[in-house]
Amino acid sequence: MKINCIIVDDEPASREVLEKYISDTDILNLVAECKNAVEANEVLKNKSVELMFLDINMPKISGVQLLKSLTSPPKVIFTTAFPEYAIEGFELDAVDYLLKPFSFERFLKAVNKYSLLADKETSRGNRTIFLKSEKKLYRILIGDIIYLEAVGDYVKVVFGEQTIIVHSTFQDLLEQLSHPNIVRIHRSFAMAIDKFEYIDGNQIIVKSKSLPIGKAYRKELLARLENY
Repeated sequence: MKINCIIVDDEPASREVLEKYISDTDILNLVAECKNAVEANEVLKNKSVELMFLDINMPKISGVQLLKSLTSPPKVIFTTAFPEYAIEGFELDAVDYLLKPFSFERFLKAVNKYSLLADKETSRGNRTIFLKSEKKLYRILIGDIIYLEAVGDYVKVVFGEQTIIVHSTFQDLLEQLSHPNIVRIHRSFAMAIDKFEYIDGNQIIVKSKSLPIGKAYRKELLARLENY
């Protein structure tokens, strides 16, 4: 199911960038583009909106003022060229804060944060993460991931019958996943607990694939397996 979202920004160029990013993210459905808070307020009264990309510094009514005026606001990702507004934005329980100009990768990270929050709030069993590999955007169920392998400045992600290479640090990708089923077993490997088959010495077999167990991670791994 797609996430209904709106853009609220007085700058045409900023709206154009966000529209392009949203169109490249297949889980997002753009309900409306609004040039100011008044237009946004009308849309929110008449349409179901779950996520709002909201500029802070707008004429007459700021993004912060708009958000404070709403009785049942959607989740918000603030977008602004002014970093000094960040603290106030997070005090309003914003999902994230994008400082213009921001890349598609940074935008995607914010959307993934929303996805995680939404899953926690609705207690859904699994969630989706979006990963970019070789100019393609993949929508991956975390429950389908088998293991991750760090390869220099890249991470190999093995899921289902597929393997993709993602340009990311290993730690950053693990933080984006932030899922109890994914456990780190080595400085260069993480695996899905539910894909575990057996341990053979310092190797763990996951879906017929043998992965190394690092000494620093063995105790935590065994505890997690026992609890699982």
